[in-house]
Amino acid sequence: MNAAIRAVVRAGIYYKFAIVGIFSGYQGMIKGKMKKMNVRSVANIIHRGGTILQSARSEEFRTRTGRKKAIEKLKKNKIDALVAIGGDGTFRGAITLNKEYDIPIIGIPGTIDNDLFGTDATIGYDTATNTAVKAIDMIRDTALSHNRLFFIEVMGRDSGFIAMRSGIAGGAVATIIPEDDITLEELVEIINKGLKSKKSSSLVVVAEGGKLGGALQLAEKVKEKFSYFEPRVTILGHIQRGGSPTVFDRLLASRLGVAAIEALKEGKSNVMAGIKNSKIVFTPFQKSISTPKIINQEAWRIAKILSS
Repeated sequence: MNAAIRAVVRAGIYYKFAIVGIFSGYQGMIKGKMKKMNVRSVANIIHRGGTILQSARSEEFRTRTGRKKAIEKLKKNKIDALVAIGGDGTFRGAITLNKEYDIPIIGIPGTIDNDLFGTDATIGYDTATNTAVKAIDMIRDTALSHNRLFFIEVMGRDSGFIAMRSGIAGGAVATIIPEDDITLEELVEIINKGLKSKKSSSLVVVAEGGKLGGALQLAEKVKEKFSYFEPRVTILGHIQRGGSPTVFDRLLASRLGVAAIEALKEGKSNVMAGIKNSKIVFTPFQKSISTPKIINQEAWRIAKILSS
């Protein structure tokens, strides 16, 4: 997100806008936690994970009273347009604020889950996947040394994008994603194939929202099926959200940050800036959060072939 913040600030200044940073998301908006920003405000942040503006959930913003406080703080600071960086929660708030007060808002998709419709990739997705694959590579060393079956859980909520991509790149024997209807019996058969071919270790990548349960539940279900393997579980968790962003994420964030400012300049509002086939596109907020994003079927076909 820092690369996107940097791009918004620098592009805004380039186009003669005054830029104000709002700290702690909508909660900070309500509290008036705002600061004017210049090019020095975003120096040396493009390589840093997280966000210098920080984030926070806000139950108060869900109320009309809270949003009224927020809009009053915006007016006090002479803010007449917003760039909102985040996921579906951020965009739902933007929809409501725009509807009630008609303030122009452009969204930038910032979520590792890659679950927003209208963009091929969201900011953070590539970095999170690379982090997951590095962890999988290290876990493989242990699995080979100790002849073990590992269940590795990655993030993604109800989306299997991280799991699918890291499963292919990490050489997983199977990948479990919410979008697929694999049964326990089919998974056991896949692991059995490896056992019969004298495979010394097996890695199963599990999306946290998988229909068969998370990695812990799945390991318990499979545990009694094998005496040869000793199942182990690794939940990667929030390490996927941190770390220095990849080149791809830095470039994506930079492009979308500039696109957001140019969209405001052109009078656009209530849309998310995204990238499709390497081109900038804009999708209405409501469509971006309500339309299911379909997993790449060709990539999923390859994942199945390589694990067979």
